[in-house]
Amino acid sequence: MQHLLFPVLLALAPALFAEPAPSDVYRSVLRVEVATQVPDYETPWNSGRFSGGIGTGFIIGKNKILTNAHVVSNGRRVLITVYGSPVKYPAKVDYIAHDCDLALLSVEDFKNFESFPTFEFGKVPSLESQVRVIGYPIGGDRLSVTRGVVSRIDFQPYSHSRADSHLAVQIDAAINPGNSGGPVIQDGKVVGVAFQGLRQADNTGYIIPTPVIQRFLKDIEDGIYNQYTDLGVSDFPLHNPAMRTALGLKDDGVGVLITNVVPTSASDGHLKPGDVITALDHLPVDSAGMITIDGENVNLNEIVERKFVGDKVAVRLIRDGKEMDVEIELKPLHWSRMYAIQYEKKPRYMVFAGLVFQPLDTNLFAASKFTDINVRRLYSDYVPKGLFKKYGDIVILTRVESDPITSQLTDFTGFAVEKINGVEVTDLKQAYELLHPKEAPKFFVIELFGANRPLIIPSAGVAGANQRVAKNCGIPSLKNLTE
Repeated sequence: MQHLLFPVLLALAPALFAEPAPSDVYRSVLRVEVATQVPDYETPWNSGRFSGGIGTGFIIGKNKILTNAHVVSNGRRVLITVYGSPVKYPAKVDYIAHDCDLALLSVEDFKNFESFPTFEFGKVPSLESQVRVIGYPIGGDRLSVTRGVVSRIDFQPYSHSRADSHLAVQIDAAINPGNSGGPVIQDGKVVGVAFQGLRQADNTGYIIPTPVIQRFLKDIEDGIYNQYTDLGVSDFPLHNPAMRTALGLKDDGVGVLITNVVPTSASDGHLKPGDVITALDHLPVDSAGMITIDGENVNLNEIVERKFVGDKVAVRLIRDGKEMDVEIELKPLHWSRMYAIQYEKKPRYMVFAGLVFQPLDTNLFAASKFTDINVRRLYSDYVPKGLFKKYGDIVILTRVESDPITSQLTDFTGFAVEKINGVEVTDLKQAYELLHPKEAPKFFVIELFGANRPLIIPSAGVAGANQRVAKNCGIPSLKNLTE
């Protein structure tokens, strides 16, 4: 029997082992090539480092190409390549949302793409279902297709901004550099966008699911991306029976404790520390802060995630043992961007007699690795304790360039500025004005949080120091006060 089958198998071999013909839809999965320029926060007057990368995008409508924000962030040139073609098409970024890692691109002339199929969106894939990831990962220049199984659906941090968490779907297929921005397909429809992997585990990747994608696309319908809304609260799980008893709660696994309400946030004036939230939009909140939506148990913030500026959320809570209902109108918490990496922005700075001042943010924090406890406290308390109401910027002395006027001041780098000539410093622009008055005092006295003495700069030596430092350090401009 084996001898009889062998000629048949041999004849069928070309059909059995030949590569399948590429699906027509592969043409709509595009290679995205980006040249980037990354700002230099250590020497902010420099133009920044040039580099490049490869990602993936896919067509979702007429001249609408969806990809990840991190694929095109800080981009100076974007080129699109079609599967099987050597031609590179210039493209531009129409909308970018760093908080949910999505971007929408367009090409200068879409006529060569008009016959390409358009991807449609499906629902969130269910656990244990199989998906296909299509993209251009490292390891080759051609299109790659891998398969994975959905292993988890959860609220996860999005690594691009370092500050935002949204719904994410975990699959047991690696998401490698180049895969980012590619479509994840199930039953012929897009159920997600590949966007990040997990370095600590093999064959573990994450995709942005359709609720996040559709929210982004709806948000930009008016021509502007408005960012996510935020309740502006911190919560704590209520698993401990003794704590539940102390709060007068039933042992029913319902309710999460509010520990902080951010000043000026949507919840300010409606919720208080010590409140217990038991339901959002009439959906029960369990003691871990989880809520069930579309059959999936997700973080309570998913209710807020799917809403927009001006939308309202119904909150049921227990305060002082009494149940009550409040309605909160949602809005963004703009000050929370302090904790997010910023893109497409030039660093703000000011150089004064060799002293370099910069506003504190996560970009600067990552570049400088501050160790002063006062700076760390100002950074961590900036939003939760409402320091933003007082300080538009936390101004930091980040560098002391070598000059005779600054020869004894190098030990003061990494400290936050408290006062200049007795006036409390509240932002970088004000600090510049205090150091450049119409009538200069004999000395400029700069007080720093936690420093053992103030910095004393004789005003007569400032102009000469500025000239020497600008020349010796190659500083084209001694200030950039706007983003």
